[in-house]
Amino acid sequence: MTNQTLSDLASHAYIYGFPLVFNLDQVHRYVHEGVGANPAAGFNTFSHARALAGPADTFVTINNDTVYSMAQIDLSVGPVALHVPDTAGRYYVLQFVDAWTNNFAYVGHRATGTAAADFLLVPPGWNAGEPGDATVITFPTTIASIVGRWGCSGDDDLPAVHALQDSTTLTVLDAGTRPAGLPSPDPTVGTDLRFFEKLRLWSQAFPPATRDRALQDSFAPLGIDRSGPTPYSSPDDETAAALRAGLAAGRQNLDTVLKKGSSPEVNGWKLTFHAFDYNLDFFEVGSLDDARFKIEDPTLRIIERAAAAKGGLWGNHPYEAAYIMTYLDDQGRQLTGSNTYTLRLDPTPPVDAFWSLTMYSVPDFFLVSNPINRYSIGDRTPGIVRDEEGSLTITISHTKPASDAAAANWLPSPAGDFRPVLRMYEPAPSVLDQTYVIPAITRI
Repeated sequence: MTNQTLSDLASHAYIYGFPLVFNLDQVHRYVHEGVGANPAAGFNTFSHARALAGPADTFVTINNDTVYSMAQIDLSVGPVALHVPDTAGRYYVLQFVDAWTNNFAYVGHRATGTAAADFLLVPPGWNAGEPGDATVITFPTTIASIVGRWGCSGDDDLPAVHALQDSTTLTVLDAGTRPAGLPSPDPTVGTDLRFFEKLRLWSQAFPPATRDRALQDSFAPLGIDRSGPTPYSSPDDETAAALRAGLAAGRQNLDTVLKKGSSPEVNGWKLTFHAFDYNLDFFEVGSLDDARFKIEDPTLRIIERAAAAKGGLWGNHPYEAAYIMTYLDDQGRQLTGSNTYTLRLDPTPPVDAFWSLTMYSVPDFFLVSNPINRYSIGDRTPGIVRDEEGSLTITISHTKPASDAAAANWLPSPAGDFRPVLRMYEPAPSVLDQTYVIPAITRI
């Protein structure tokens, strides 16, 4: 195999393996370091944020609408019991994401209702009889994430949210076992090739869906199928150069897909309703085995999976929360804090839960510090001023608007480039069939 062929193969392997590696890096981060307001918590325990997210929460495209409860699950210990309390109609969702970032189950307001309930989380292949009153959720991979979001109307509502968080529990049934955790990369592998070492270890520990195994096998010349000692600690110079070149090309390709991609674009908004529709194999409680939410094209599915991980890790299916985003104004120019913009919503988004517009920096997609500590604006934002017709005009700028009405509806931006994201929780059918149209963000 020529070096160029090896480099091309490495580039494709990067796109294939990026979701697994990027995701499990975040799993490790939550278990050992925590993220922003979410403290570190060991496997099979919840890490509860106690406030809405802010700029200190450096996680890609994190929301500012809900309070997070995160749990990294390792079912090498066997089944784990999950209990959720009665939320008395409050919006919440527990989203289940496997090692390859497949959303395979949902518990919460839309999926299972808001009454108290019990679930039994079991590893792949588990079959040990009926679990009593609990609903079984079978995991595709032994390690997976629970991404919990609790609807919260502001600081005054936090005590009620905290009580619900504290009543949501995980119990390892075999209390004497210890989780195996993530295989550790060989420390002798340099940072330039550590991606492939992680992909090698983690793709073997957490096998992909059956349909993807032939694709994974095609990357065998890179060494990711090898067990035992790592092939990446001291490769020959030509091989190392080819692998590095492949990684660089893969990263560039992924960045290009993020900005262009296959999602339809209307008025500058990328309608990423189907960015998370790459799961074709695993459908547990609350997830919909529905052709409308499946990417059937095998090549596009792998590309979209990588882009979804990079641009919005742990995002929901559109039937739970629909996301659209834009980099551009009404003239097709990059949004930047040196200009002032408006977005007129007439009518505001039709949803069964709530909606918000959140500001993110580019290229990190983090929340943006600002003098009024407002990171998003939506139907629950206190003090917003609607037009006489009931529509809402949002002003987007780095500096505070002069008029009181514009200041009331101000979404602060960074000084540089930015990307807003509009979230619609439990969207109406008109959102998903695109008969509800969001106008362009207008430069003024």
